[in-house]
Amino acid sequence: MQNRKLGRTADHRKALLRNLATEVILRGKIETTEMKAKELRGVVEKLITSAKNDTLAARRKAAAYLRNVTNANGKTAVQVLFEDVAPKYADRKGGYTRVTKTAIRRGDNAPTATIELV
Repeated sequence: MQNRKLGRTADHRKALLRNLATEVILRGKIETTEMKAKELRGVVEKLITSAKNDTLAARRKAAAYLRNVTNANGKTAVQVLFEDVAPKYADRKGGYTRVTKTAIRRGDNAPTATIELV
């Protein structure tokens, strides 16, 4: 995994990736810039891999990283990760996400992409 700086300080970059990872877990699919999506892929893959081993330590590690927000069903991001997402990939070794290039953003001409759970 490359460490792209994304034009931000380390703290800002960490917060950005935490927010994006939480939204991918809750929604299943988001659209962002291509570089952010490529950097986010590694973060989400590691979260899902650790969630497949459903232990208290894995839950605490995920809870320390993901934001404490709920989806429409009232589940937190950690609950969605461990109850819905991780069991879906129990027999899969990796490659839980897909990054698809979509378009060029009109305002700043940035290439955009969608990142989604496969």
